[in-house]
Amino acid sequence: MNHKSKSGFADRKMLLRAIKDSFLKLSPKVQAQNPVMLLVYISAILTTLLWVTALFGLKDVSAGYTLAIAIILWATCLFANFAEAIAEGRGKAQADSLRAAKRDVEAHKIPAASCREDVTAVSSASLKKGDLVLVKAGEQIPADGEVIEGAASVDESAITGESAPVIRESGGDRSAVTGGTTVISDWIVVQVTSEAGESFLDKMIAMVEGASRKKTPNEIALQIFLIALSIIFILVTMSLYTYSAFSAKLAGIENPTSVTTLVALLVCLAPTTIGALLSAIGIAGMSRLNRANVLAMSGRAIEAAGDVDTLMLDKTGTITLGNRQACEFIPVNSVTPEELADAAQLSSLADETPEGRSVVVLAKEQFNIRGRSLSDKEMVFIPFTAKTRMSGVDYDGSEIRKGAAEAMQEYVTHAGGVYSSECDEIVRRISNQGGTPLVVAKDHRILGVIHLKDIIKDGVREKFSDLRKMGIKTIMITGDNPLTAAAIAAEAGVDDFLAEATPEGKLEMIRSLQKKGHMVAMTGDGTNDAPALAQADVAVAMNSGTQAAKEAGNMVDLDSSPTKLIDIVRIGKQLLMTRGSLTTFSIANDVAKYFAIIPALFMGLYPGLSALNIMHLASPQSAVLSAIIYNALIIIALIPLALKGVKYREVSAGKLLSRNLLVYGLGGLAAPFLFIKLIDMLLAFLRLV
Repeated sequence: MNHKSKSGFADRKMLLRAIKDSFLKLSPKVQAQNPVMLLVYISAILTTLLWVTALFGLKDVSAGYTLAIAIILWATCLFANFAEAIAEGRGKAQADSLRAAKRDVEAHKIPAASCREDVTAVSSASLKKGDLVLVKAGEQIPADGEVIEGAASVDESAITGESAPVIRESGGDRSAVTGGTTVISDWIVVQVTSEAGESFLDKMIAMVEGASRKKTPNEIALQIFLIALSIIFILVTMSLYTYSAFSAKLAGIENPTSVTTLVALLVCLAPTTIGALLSAIGIAGMSRLNRANVLAMSGRAIEAAGDVDTLMLDKTGTITLGNRQACEFIPVNSVTPEELADAAQLSSLADETPEGRSVVVLAKEQFNIRGRSLSDKEMVFIPFTAKTRMSGVDYDGSEIRKGAAEAMQEYVTHAGGVYSSECDEIVRRISNQGGTPLVVAKDHRILGVIHLKDIIKDGVREKFSDLRKMGIKTIMITGDNPLTAAAIAAEAGVDDFLAEATPEGKLEMIRSLQKKGHMVAMTGDGTNDAPALAQADVAVAMNSGTQAAKEAGNMVDLDSSPTKLIDIVRIGKQLLMTRGSLTTFSIANDVAKYFAIIPALFMGLYPGLSALNIMHLASPQSAVLSAIIYNALIIIALIPLALKGVKYREVSAGKLLSRNLLVYGLGGLAAPFLFIKLIDMLLAFLRLV
């Protein structure tokens, strides 16, 4: 309940700030950044001046009509500003919370990692790139950096919003730490990797506020198209005025078309709907990405995500659960399955690896063999080592061992036991299926084999099928041998795979795909991923990864979840779909307004046009007022769609285009006829025209 009330207060605060910003954005400097809305802005100023001159008797048309047009045009400008401001409001709210995490703290600077006792207290603002700081439990990490010594549990909720602590340690791909996060346990020595004011948090604040948002190539191209349309409509409107003046003079009557009316007509015919919402669509797309805990270094990266047609995905953690699990006990040499499961569970009791835990669980599930207490018998556990490649337990004078097939074969035969051909055949079969065989022996007698396999995540195959429908090719990257990789790729349903992947192999594959015209996306977290990330069109670096990976990528996943790449592509495509849908609606809207207004406006000069006045609007002035009111209100009506985005559909580009034309094209044609007529009836009922 309390959470809801706070959320409601935040929404009201955001709304009030957006309303205030709508008026502040009326500055000519801000309006000049959007050429289409600049046209509306100039038109509002012009009609305001015409109203002022009308007060002094220099009437182009009645002062009341001119004032109404001017007010509606100013409202149109404010509505466009509000659409952008409300989209920015979400980012500003997030930026406020990030600023709360960014504060000047005391840092414990040390001359070298080995001199942890020689501590100098300094301000975090004074730290420079390359400085070493010691951070202990309960202290805030003063700056971005890499852990070069120690390991600690770190609370990153101030950045990611995730309350569960994460481990950061030296010497691996989870060595990066972010200033503003807090060490909860142990200690670490951090080498600062950024200068003051250039931290990851500073970049986040700038991006979510929109201060660093630059127009993307597609946005610029669309804006050029909209400017061209606006210029065409300016020429059309000027031609209409001169032509109506000429026709009125020939007919010996007063020109029925005033400057005020033609200015209003220009605004109605210009693509103001998409012009007003274009910026909000882009900002909202970035905001959706931010809510997914992904920081895009540029709007171009989000747009590129929407154009991606090839995904390179790590097997571990993305396609599979990340740890191989026991799925089957296969006895040999007339051993019963229960006997094999019992020995396998005993050998795994002290094995804290996920694989060892899965053996214990499988024995319990299949044969109801309950976990023993380690104090029940005098057990001596034999830990796994890279040299022996096996582990096990000694108890009651018996030896139980489990391990790699080659190691177990040597262990058994060295003691005079027999490594049967049956066991060898099972090991080969499991390996060919992409699994990992673990051989179990008791007192140098082979009992059977444990089948460990990569567990494909639920729903992954369906996700890849959906991506395939959209024309996106999926490539699995793995360090496994080609045989294992092929088996997992077939089970997961990916289109291709790169086995025994190396940094050079990843880079070469990306370059090869790009030469063929593909847009490639990939994820990575290690220094060895940096070359490939730098080459990829969409490169998502894990926040937990190395500094080199984060600098090479154009996006950073704060949750460090490899599966996030699929969500990023979905958000990018939704952004492009929203922009395309609303552009289709806007252009269809303008065409409909043209046929709705022009006959009513000029049938006094050309009575034959009355046949085209299918809406039977009350008067020319009513037609213009109704159209320009609709033109303003449709912007407000479409703001929720621009912010939320159109419903994401996993279909091909051709089907998407057909649906856009059907839903938003026909909708854009029909809506003006319906609502302009309703507004006209309301104005006539109120006797305002």
